[in-house]
Parts: sequence; structure tokens; C-alpha cells
Amino acid sequence: MASARSHKFYKSLLETRLSELQSQDETNADSRDTVILDQTSVGRLSRMDAMQQQAMAKATRQNRATEIQAIKNALLRLEEGEYGYCEDCGEDIPAKRLQLTPTAVRCVNCAG
Repeated sequence: MASARSHKFYKSLLETRLSELQSQDETNADSRDTVILDQTSVGRLSRMDAMQQQAMAKATRQNRATEIQAIKNALLRLEEGEYGYCEDCGEDIPAKRLQLTPTAVRCVNCAG
């Protein structure tokens, strides 16, 4: 596939994104906490809003966890020399696709 230079580029790109996601996860941990349903301290609409925000925070966390796992898998493929090859047909994944989606495991033809 690509040269050692491009492997360093993709590794850096993946590690930077991984660090960003992990930082976001730590920063947003409070928003996933249990919603207090004490009617004396919070009105019904405020509780509903808090519960909705909590659900959105949990969904965002799940999406983040999925992306973190994809990044870890891509870094593993880099270490094993398998990065940048389509897992279905074995052909090179175009550099432009990897720049847009560095965790891609399929070429455009196989992904579609």
C-alpha cells in the first residue's frame, strides 16, 4: 500500500482523533449522570428536558465509543501492515478516502 511516510501521517491522524474523543468523553461524563426527579427542586418540563439531554449524551457516548474502537482497529491494522487495503477485495483503498475516513476498511466499490 503506502509508504512509511504515509503510515506516519495516518497514525498521527488517528492518534490525534483518538485523543480528542477520549478528552470529549471525560469532559462530558457529567451529562450522562442520573437525572434527579425531585419534583420540589425541578419542574416537570425541566425534568423531561434533563432526561432528554441525558439520553442524547448517552447516544453521543455510544457513537464516540464506536469511533474509538474503529480507530483502535485502524491503528492495529497499521501495526500489522494491513492498513489501507480493502478487507473484501484486497485492493488499495484510495488515499483520498483514507484522508476523509481514516478508519475505512473497504474501498468505495466494496463499501457501496
